[in-house]
Amino acid sequence: MGAPRLGLPADKIALARELASRIAAPVMEYVSRHTTVSIERATLRLLGADGADARGVPVPNLAVDSLRGRLENGAALYYVNALIAKGLTPGGLNRAIASGLDISTIELGDLERISREAHALLEAVFARIEANAALRRRREKEWEGKAKSPLLYLIVATGNIYEDVKQARAAARQGADAIAVIRATAQSLLDYVPHGATTEGIGGTYATQENFRIMREALDEVAEEEGRYIYLVNYSSGLCMPEIAVMGALERLDMLLNDSMYGILFRDINMYRTFADQHFSRMIIAAADMAINTGEDNYLTTSDAWEKACTVLASQFINERFALAAGLPHRLIGLGHAFEMNPGMKNGFLYELAQACMAREIFPDCPLKYMPPTKFMSGDIFMGYAMNTMFNLLSKVSGQSIHLLGMLTEAIHNPFLQDRYLALENAMYVMNNAADLGDEIAFREDGMIIRRALEVLNQAVSFLEEVDRLGLFEAIERGLFAEIKRPRLGGKGLEGVVRKSPAYWNPVLERMENRPAAKEGD
Repeated sequence: MGAPRLGLPADKIALARELASRIAAPVMEYVSRHTTVSIERATLRLLGADGADARGVPVPNLAVDSLRGRLENGAALYYVNALIAKGLTPGGLNRAIASGLDISTIELGDLERISREAHALLEAVFARIEANAALRRRREKEWEGKAKSPLLYLIVATGNIYEDVKQARAAARQGADAIAVIRATAQSLLDYVPHGATTEGIGGTYATQENFRIMREALDEVAEEEGRYIYLVNYSSGLCMPEIAVMGALERLDMLLNDSMYGILFRDINMYRTFADQHFSRMIIAAADMAINTGEDNYLTTSDAWEKACTVLASQFINERFALAAGLPHRLIGLGHAFEMNPGMKNGFLYELAQACMAREIFPDCPLKYMPPTKFMSGDIFMGYAMNTMFNLLSKVSGQSIHLLGMLTEAIHNPFLQDRYLALENAMYVMNNAADLGDEIAFREDGMIIRRALEVLNQAVSFLEEVDRLGLFEAIERGLFAEIKRPRLGGKGLEGVVRKSPAYWNPVLERMENRPAAKEGD
């Protein structure tokens, strides 16, 4: 299904992309000169580091923590050297590290042999990752006749992975296409990934590799029953962004929420740490053929959707540029936006339609993720149901790709199973009845919808010009995005950023950087 055309000026869109490229360039130059503890832990995970000690401290953390003062050379050097020196498999070395072995004390051996061993380990792990991607593509093709547009996206958030499985299976059988397992509150601020299956979490369920495996297996079972692919979603964000990307790649997750600035603005994570981790995580996501979902919808929880719509579009351009630099093609760059106009605004639906069609026209090959109304939701479930119905209609008409369903009890409590059922019934009814409406609509050239879209695009270009003049780091310090100020030397995790030495070596980066960067036309 198409979406109504706005006829936006191509030169303005091209200028916005050029500005985004200029804004990203100094950030990428910084990223190229630095590593982080989470990048190094993610690298070790790809080389086989796994498990935890008796206290529950993960082996990747134990290994990297023992190398403080030497991380500028890269953790892979010492981990693979220990494998060779001790004559161990990764499993054996992990048990030794968990029992107290300090890999920093082992004398370095032949560097060429270390490199060969590392690349042999990576060949095996990337073969697994590529097999996961091939399986996803094969099943999508096999079941493409049952695929919905947009995909209907629901969340589960019990805190117990086994309870999440029950709710996820029920949602998928009722018609959900994508299941997002919400993470435990504040997991993004933990500088480690818990090990194993978890059954206690406040506000959500911990992201762990075992939890990913359990949910993937459950959704695959339902997919076989239903004859359609069920997408699994989690969060590659926070202080362990690269590690979660690796775990998602290994367990065949399909989408990861991964935004260039979300952690900085909304979790007060240091900007240098975030940008370095974000680039590495996106390279892994690209290699695994997963999609990202960005978080521009969050801007409108702190800023007004009418006044600050241009910041959403500007951030989409910046997120696109960083994603392309990491090798993600447009088909995997899921850009976020939201239906968040004040419901009391006259013609608010028309302005929402303008902005949704604008995003679709500017990013035609991106799987846009559209978020439901949340900021103005109240305890009136009947009003909430009406708002979600309008949102469902607009999403279908404007050709969105991923549709996060609104819940009638959003403002009261975590949704019950019946709340999800009603949300799915509403969306499927509306979208079926308006299936081809977008192809039947044409907008007046002098009408308010096209005027609004042009206004937002022009404001976004001006905003990007200001960010380009200041530089992205200073723009964030001044609170240009989401009206939240973050100091460049503040926030959580700065102590985990390390400047690379001339001898820095990372075999994962060697492999990733040999992949061609994505181009704007991809």
